Amino acid sequence: MTPGRRTTLLRVLSLVAVIGIVFLVYSVSDRAKEFAVYGYPGIFLIALLANATVFLPAPGVAVVFAMGSVFNPLLVALVAATGAALGELTGYLAGFSGQGLVENSVNYGRIAPWVNRYGALAIFVFAALPNPFFDLAGVAAGILKLPMRKFLPACWAGQTVKMLAFAFAGASSAAWLQRYFNP
Repeated sequence: MTPGRRTTLLRVLSLVAVIGIVFLVYSVSDRAKEFAVYGYPGIFLIALLANATVFLPAPGVAVVFAMGSVFNPLLVALVAATGAALGELTGYLAGFSGQGLVENSVNYGRIAPWVNRYGALAIFVFAALPNPFFDLAGVAAGILKLPMRKFLPACWAGQTVKMLAFAFAGASSAAWLQRYFNP
């Protein structure tokens, strides 16, 4: 098989995987909050599903905030960050499989130069900040062929920073509310 055909095959398989994952996410999205009763595995699954949606919002950080007040916030953040980073692979694969889908987007045009210039550092920063544009950064990483061995650790580290903030904020607010209402 020629390198060109291999690349085309990988892109088609990536696109099929993204479509399948997005379909799975939306088929179980109305039951996502039920996974929280399963503790840390439920948190992992919610984060995975919430971040596997490409360009469509899902309330993953809200669950991390809430679960940070129930479970150990450090473990909540680490489990959620792992699920979120793995979920973000859909954006990366979408970029790898179909460059033309977003390249003309204004927001993509703003994010892609950062990813192109700073690579994994840009992925880390975009993942660490709560913003709706991280999917575009993941897509840009896929389009620009940032190696997955660089994308995934940078994404996980950034997601960990973000999830730590949300989990500890949830834990702190629960403690504050408890002191306020039970003096």
